[in-house]
Amino acid sequence: MTSLKRTLAADVHGFSISSKVFLRSTKSGKVQKIVRELYLRQDIPCSSRLCTACLSITPVDANGNASPFVLSELPAGTKDYPNGHYLMPDTNALLHAMDLFEQTSAFYDVIILQTVLEELRNRSLPLYNRLIGLTKSEDKRFYVFFNEFRLETYVLRESGESINDRNDRAIRHAAKWYSQHLQEATRENRKNVSCPTVVVLSDDKDSLRKSEAEGISGSTLAAYVSQLDDADRLLDMISTGRSGSDIKPKGAENIYPEYYSMSKINTGVKAGTLHQGIFNVSTYNYLEGSVHVPAFEKSLLILGRDNSNRAVSGDVVVIEVLPQSQWKAPSTKVVDEEAVNRNENADAEEGEAVFTERERRALQDEVKKVHGKTTEGRPQPTARIIGIVKRNWRQYVGHIDAGSADTAKHGRKQQMVFLVPMDKKIPRIRIRTRQAGELLGKRVLVTIDSWDRDSRYPVGHFVRSLGDLETKSAETEALLLEYDVQYRPFPKAVLDCLPAEGHEWRVPVSKDNPGWKGRKDLRDLLVCSIDPPGCQDIDDALHARTLPNGNVEVGVHIADVSHFVKPNNAMDAEAAMRGTTVYLVDKRIDMLPTLLGTDLCSLKPYVERYAFSVIWELEPTTATIVNATFTKSVIQSKEAFAYEAAQLRIDDPSQTDDLTMSMRSLLSLSHVLRANRMAAGALNLASPEVRIQATTDSETSDPADVQTKQHLPTMSLVEEFMLLANISVARKIHSAFPATSLLRRHGAPPKTNFDELSTQLKVKKGMELDVSSSKALADSLDQCTDPNNPFFNTLVRILATRCMMSAEYFPSFAVAEPEFRHYGLASDIYTHFTSPIRRYADLIAHRQLAAAIEYEPVHPSLNSKGKLEAVCKNINVRHRNAQLAGRASVEYFVGQALRGRVVEEEGYVMRVFSNGVVVFVGGLGIEGVIRLKGILGGGEEEKEPEGEFDPENYVLKVKGRGKEVTIGLFDKVRVRIQDEVEKGSGKRKLRMERVG
Repeated sequence: MTSLKRTLAADVHGFSISSKVFLRSTKSGKVQKIVRELYLRQDIPCSSRLCTACLSITPVDANGNASPFVLSELPAGTKDYPNGHYLMPDTNALLHAMDLFEQTSAFYDVIILQTVLEELRNRSLPLYNRLIGLTKSEDKRFYVFFNEFRLETYVLRESGESINDRNDRAIRHAAKWYSQHLQEATRENRKNVSCPTVVVLSDDKDSLRKSEAEGISGSTLAAYVSQLDDADRLLDMISTGRSGSDIKPKGAENIYPEYYSMSKINTGVKAGTLHQGIFNVSTYNYLEGSVHVPAFEKSLLILGRDNSNRAVSGDVVVIEVLPQSQWKAPSTKVVDEEAVNRNENADAEEGEAVFTERERRALQDEVKKVHGKTTEGRPQPTARIIGIVKRNWRQYVGHIDAGSADTAKHGRKQQMVFLVPMDKKIPRIRIRTRQAGELLGKRVLVTIDSWDRDSRYPVGHFVRSLGDLETKSAETEALLLEYDVQYRPFPKAVLDCLPAEGHEWRVPVSKDNPGWKGRKDLRDLLVCSIDPPGCQDIDDALHARTLPNGNVEVGVHIADVSHFVKPNNAMDAEAAMRGTTVYLVDKRIDMLPTLLGTDLCSLKPYVERYAFSVIWELEPTTATIVNATFTKSVIQSKEAFAYEAAQLRIDDPSQTDDLTMSMRSLLSLSHVLRANRMAAGALNLASPEVRIQATTDSETSDPADVQTKQHLPTMSLVEEFMLLANISVARKIHSAFPATSLLRRHGAPPKTNFDELSTQLKVKKGMELDVSSSKALADSLDQCTDPNNPFFNTLVRILATRCMMSAEYFPSFAVAEPEFRHYGLASDIYTHFTSPIRRYADLIAHRQLAAAIEYEPVHPSLNSKGKLEAVCKNINVRHRNAQLAGRASVEYFVGQALRGRVVEEEGYVMRVFSNGVVVFVGGLGIEGVIRLKGILGGGEEEKEPEGEFDPENYVLKVKGRGKEVTIGLFDKVRVRIQDEVEKGSGKRKLRMERVG
């Protein structure tokens, strides 16, 4: 990048020096004055292809090349700007309408001022990153003009002038300069072209008035968009949250409490009377949430809309503990917002209350339980939200509530409708749209703009339609958006980082080639890979051979991705942002381009590949490590097995070749390694896993069947050696980089996390759950068996998994060494090394290991604490989102497999409420709620049967139709499952009912 600071001799136009003065307070409370010099220049180009004058002053790079101009010679025209126009948005236009600027049907040739870019970065880093993406797009033609460094466009802040007013004036000043500059350029241009208009986009009425007075063209977003061809759709995308008067009736009353002032919040948090945490809404009751704060062992309950006070699940909030007289027991009811508030009028606002009458009726039983007791014999502490520290709002996917849309309205008149989010933890969102009729039955993407005190629901705006509900393309894109999976095609800058040879790349024949430097030639070893069926991105391969001294040499060979992905280039930045590959039922969203992931890095059989090898000498009976070696290598895998094929070969007594014998040796050692881990206290947990059998890739065909995944010994074989490699690498990189190694930890869960499960097992089965250590818990789980129900132990392990903390990546300087421990694996240190094709954390571990063995020097990014912290924060989120997206994909395809069918399966009661039970169906890997009517076996009558709930014994009695059914926690039940179409929305969902 060309330096902006030049000597006078180097700048033929000269330069001017100005300065900026900042005042900031230090940690000690003192005020510090900072003066920064600004070198104001005249060689910053306008970047319009109409201008020839700027071509002669454009800075060049080290190779003497100037950056190509961005703004079009013939920009598009509109009714108001028939000669074409360039757009110059202010900061608020980008803050509230970034979705508009990303549209492909409009918003080209946009000038982004440095003033605006810096202000946007300070106010919203995610929006700033999206804007930077637009500036890198060759198609959209967004140009960053450094007006704060150009002599003619820099403005000094006047005495008594606010920063906002100064920035608004800077925008007008730059627009005026651009207009005059372009007029001169078109006069000098020998081509007969018209001068485009520079249009300032702003919804600030005062700023637009001043622009008009100064002869500058300006427009509101709505006025500008109304001239475009796709106006109806684009107008729906303009945020309505900034102009409450447009959507709220006069005299609307406040229905939510006012938030505390920031000074009061800071004082309370410091004094320990207020607490900060993340707000989480219950999966089963949208009117109940919780906030975990460090000051208390258990999460505090947040009950009701008034106490949740406009917080959305995921927001960072500040809470105040309520008086003890208001403490309550947790809800015993399943309350679904979509069912309770279906067909509500989205325009009804005036005089509305926090609770509707239907919600009040749904909560009557809860009101009676104000003084109820929990199983521990006391109400639980409750709290209310009194402030929002950080809104974690994002884009939300859902469908339009048909009951809220008036399809009889003619024309394109705007109306208010409700979007019902896919995520049941998110409240309904009011949006204004001119497309209500067209959006019914569609998956729709929206953004929340605001949630004011006088609005029962948040207000947002339409972003785009994803397609028809229940279509594979729309539902897949919906879950990718819902879990923030980056699924755009790899940009050209990333693809330019790939080897020029493409698929023809080969390991160099000559060992004198630099690619062989420091590598061991392991091509003669009997290496093979064992993976799930159809695996193309093969990260790992193994070998084993007996040594002359009787010990066994075992090697884990991992794809050498770091050879192809260098630090800080475009591909590295993209991989760091994506964080992980995401596996859906029918597709894979890669972290790296396919050329690397499924070819050049993939350890495919019969071809030579670069690898990073961990080789141990193991004592065969105890699997004790005699020594370990880490080396870059070249291998040639002899075979790529699927788990089943490898198991069949190992089990076939007629197979006695060296490769089969080495796999048997690996399997034998894996049994010893597993036994050692279990003896140390490692946990054997469980999660529901099913496999979808697909018939075709077509959009219309449904999956053929759902099967429970079968666990094979070869799966454990691979798992044990991958764990051993990860632990060995963790020790090595931590010894080399004790302050900056990237590791993975699994914190010991608070004992209170198991209180409910422990009580349930004691009451229902007379079993004790010892959670004093991971070893004690593992032994307890082994004892939780029911001779009449083999699945009971698996069910308990699934429930125990949900009591655990999430594992997380961290830089070693961030926590004390005793906290490195991985609770679930019973290991004192751990990292991820074995899957660099699909996990960015592993790529960092590869670079650190390469530096640790002195294969290459330490890159500065590996020693940057700030960079490592940011990487860990991102990959933790990406890893979690990838898991959730994968599960959601399975759930969707299970539903598709059951489409139009009625099946009966064995299920197990996981949770009991006063108005239904949650049943887990292991054969399909799904869980669902069976209401009182369904417990009796379904039926068409409208009246809900009577239910008698015994919370102390986790039993629900249902009476109706002349019979009584008693159902309890952990009971085995036969259930009938079928899909049904919801009236109005056209959305399909699975319905469960008890059989018998």
